[in-house]
Amino acid sequence: MNALAAAGIYLALDVNTPKYSINQESPAKSYNAEYLQSLFATIDAFHGYSNTLLFFSGNEVINSVPTTISAPYVKAVTRDLKQYIGNRQYRSIPVGYSAADIDDNRVETAHYMNCGTDDERSDFFAFNDYSWCDPSSYQTSTWEQKVKAFSNYSIPIFLSEYGCVKTTRKFQEVATLYGSQMTAVYSGGLVYEYSKEGTAAPGNLYGLVDVSGNGVSELNDFTALQSAFQSTPIPTGDGGYNANGSPSTCPTKSDSWLVSGDALPAMPAQASQYFKSGAGKGPGLAGGGSQDAGAGSSGTASAGSGKPTTTGTSSGASGSSSSKSSATSGMQDFSLGPLVCGLVVAMSSLVGAMLL
Repeated sequence: MNALAAAGIYLALDVNTPKYSINQESPAKSYNAEYLQSLFATIDAFHGYSNTLLFFSGNEVINSVPTTISAPYVKAVTRDLKQYIGNRQYRSIPVGYSAADIDDNRVETAHYMNCGTDDERSDFFAFNDYSWCDPSSYQTSTWEQKVKAFSNYSIPIFLSEYGCVKTTRKFQEVATLYGSQMTAVYSGGLVYEYSKEGTAAPGNLYGLVDVSGNGVSELNDFTALQSAFQSTPIPTGDGGYNANGSPSTCPTKSDSWLVSGDALPAMPAQASQYFKSGAGKGPGLAGGGSQDAGAGSSGTASAGSGKPTTTGTSSGASGSSSSKSSATSGMQDFSLGPLVCGLVVAMSSLVGAMLL
């Protein structure tokens, strides 16, 4: 993290790992105290770095119509993370969801994560969009329709992944993403991804660089993205974004959205102990997993119950040492009005877990 800070790089971190995450097919069972302990411990480890930009409460958990049943549990995780940050008296770090680009329920997911009481609403909404494949355009890529669909959305929205590999990547979408057609609605995006994964497609097609031992080799995509950024003016002002901050209306139950209303599961009772004393050491990648750990929610939460009560203290907590603060003193905390992302996906939840 200190090396990233020295290079002026901020971190957008998914707090989940493969073994400690919501199971989209069995969300109620996987939403349990052991799972939340892992997430809270990750926040403990990273909140003290001023270049921690935001936390993702989940990534593509909802990726079909049947998996919309997991939406209340993902939203409950967002609520719990926000409450934990508040009760531990950490600095305000945005929490939101990274969605799949699913035509059936993309808009419903976005409005669901932004409806209800403030304690359960996301601070931002992001989705992974690979619909622009060079050569393309604002209209051909379907980006125009998506911008129109989100034109009145009241929290920051950005692309948590982009960069289609079906054709040679020239990253022509960069000019449009940061141009006047989109900046009133979108707050930029994260290119997928920094380093090439493995030797087989499709994982080896996305990397901007190839990492081998201590060596890093720039690939053609790196040069293409560099050129795209260099030729695109940096957006100025607020872009005319929607500043009213009003909640969305919750989507109604339908053939493509299997959730009724905005009732959320109550946080598992055993997890509340961490609000006062912190979560302790997280399991990282060595843990056995939490999806079948039990001790889940015992009922439905009342509206507004996730509001922080500031009963905890951040003194002595992991991640808040003066050495970390001083190491990143040159970084600026981000606000969300508006947020502009122009980053590359370089660190995943696996990297975060390895640092716990």
